[in-house]
Amino acid sequence: MENIKIYLDKDINQDLIKSKKIAIIGFGSQGYGQSMNLKDSGCDVVLGLRQGGNSDKKAQQYGFKTMTIEEAVKQADIVQVLIPDEIQAEVYEKQIKPNMHAGQYLMFSHGFNIHYKKINPPKDINVIMVAPKGPGHTVRSQYTEGKGVPCLIAIENDATGDSKEVALSYASAIGAGRAGIIETTFKEETETDLFGEQAVICGGVSALMKAGFDVLVEAGYSKHMAYFEVLHEMKLIIDLVNQGGISDMHYSISNTAEYGDLTRGPRVIGEASKNAMREILKEIQSGKFADEFTNEMKSGCKNFNKLREEHSNHPIEKTGEKIRSSFVWGNDNKIINRNKN
Repeated sequence: MENIKIYLDKDINQDLIKSKKIAIIGFGSQGYGQSMNLKDSGCDVVLGLRQGGNSDKKAQQYGFKTMTIEEAVKQADIVQVLIPDEIQAEVYEKQIKPNMHAGQYLMFSHGFNIHYKKINPPKDINVIMVAPKGPGHTVRSQYTEGKGVPCLIAIENDATGDSKEVALSYASAIGAGRAGIIETTFKEETETDLFGEQAVICGGVSALMKAGFDVLVEAGYSKHMAYFEVLHEMKLIIDLVNQGGISDMHYSISNTAEYGDLTRGPRVIGEASKNAMREILKEIQSGKFADEFTNEMKSGCKNFNKLREEHSNHPIEKTGEKIRSSFVWGNDNKIINRNKN
């Protein structure tokens, strides 16, 4: 059995992070979630943002001190880069790197740009990662409920000898010490994260739900029934899996459902699907996906935007909008409010 060390708040110097000045670069999902939690944990936080932009205005509404990226970097001990992967390298070269000094901690929540060498910090800078295993809005909602989202940490360069302690303290301050913190590497986090997103939890699951919806509707069933069976119930099942594994889910569902799972599931996700996953993993490991994604973003996102439009116009989305607007469970206690966070 593979041994794993899980760090909790009791194992961590939670006061260490409070002695550091933290500059959060960006106020998107992770920027919002992490900065809010850090502030509530008593940390010294400023936000480096484009002055006058939407993120700047939202951050100020939450009571944050905001300034230019350059100004934030100059005064910070920790620079947490939480802008989108595709613009990190350019922003680093133009606005972050010229204003950094030896001994600072350059932090990320995804290893993409470090692992694929889009960003190459000098040796006198600590390079660390604190990566919550959940969206920023969930990082925030769990924290406000007295809980936390599990988190990964990694150390790429330890110039001052205390990078791990700083990473753990930061992770604790955003609530991860309540759930569990695991140490990994930039390589492992990046490659497994991309694979999980593409082959399973985002790409695989969304494609599976849309395919199931299409098959039912093509067979003459109502769109509303198809939506409930292949999308709405997904969360109920995943909640069981998340808490107790697949076996607990099997324990909770009916014998009919369990037998159907064990006998029919492998016909949907069989060797052909695994071979496709293996190809996806190879593209991630070789850097092919990273280059493809970077080039797509640099070239104006023509294909990306086309795919987004096709997805948004899929009947499962239109049906879901109508259903969710008509039921209480679709409107109360939303984790994401696009106007505020």
